[in-house]
Formats: sequence, C-alpha cells, structure tokens
Amino acid sequence: MIITKNCLVTLDYTVFDTENNLLDSGVTPLVYLHGGYGDVFEKIEKTLEGKSVGESIHIQLSPKEAFGEYKQEFVLIEERTMFEDDLEVGQNVEMVFSEDDESEIMLTYAVVEILEDRVILDANHPLSGLSIIFDGTVIGVRDATSDEIEKRLLGNEEESLVAYQD
Repeated sequence: MIITKNCLVTLDYTVFDTENNLLDSGVTPLVYLHGGYGDVFEKIEKTLEGKSVGESIHIQLSPKEAFGEYKQEFVLIEERTMFEDDLEVGQNVEMVFSEDDESEIMLTYAVVEILEDRVILDANHPLSGLSIIFDGTVIGVRDATSDEIEKRLLGNEEESLVAYQD
C-alpha cells in the first residue's frame, strides 16, 4: 500500500542537526495521519507521499520548515520574587497574558537562567533556529478508520493512533 491522504503512517526515524549531532533517536516510532492534518512537517509529508513500507527518506529542513526561527521577543526577564524558591533551570513555567478582559493567551517558558534578582525565560522551541536532517523509513501504512479521521479533525488526542504494520 502506498502513502496517500487518510493513511495512517508509521515511521522509524532519527533527527540530526547539520553538524551531525543526534537530536532525536526516534526510540518510539512516529505515527501520523497523512493528508495535511499538520501531524508532521509539511516537507516530510510531501516527501513521503507515494512511498510504501520499506522505503526511506533523507531530507534537510530549514528552521522555517521545521521548528521555526528563533524569536528574541519570546525571551522574558522577570523579577525573581515572582517565582517559588525551588525554581530550577530547565523547569517549565506557564505565563498567562491578557490583552483585554475576554482574551487570554498562555505560553510555556523554559527557565534558562536564574540570577540573584531576575529569572530569564524562553518560550522558543528548544530546536528553533536550527536546520535539521530527518531520516525516516516507512514501517507501516494502512487506511485510517473513519473514527481515527474524525478524532483527528476534532483534535481529540485522548486515544493514540495505533498503526498496522504490513
């Protein structure tokens, strides 16, 4: 079976940066619903279109095609007194921002540095600004069920999709 819209695809994969540093060993196979649902990066999905079990891809993605450009405006410096005493570097904290009484946005920030009176926070994805190399081998392809498609369209991620391996 070849990969087309509304197929459930399972990949063995690895992700490297352009200096051959391993970023993701793909310990758990990647399972996604093919067909423009945003489950994988668009360039990966387009490269996999028409492939079948046993076929592999090797592609490079620019920051824009992958995790985005690094944005300095996603870095905050806040007063140390805003946080608990047990705050640690690497910990994630959620910050809520509001433009008016009706709309709020919540962003997750990683604690980058803790100074005596300030904390430096970063909401950029850890891999933003990096070009990546994606290596993947198709290990499963099957038609998605109507329930799986409907759940994906509704954004219901409570149940994980399980792929049939040909």
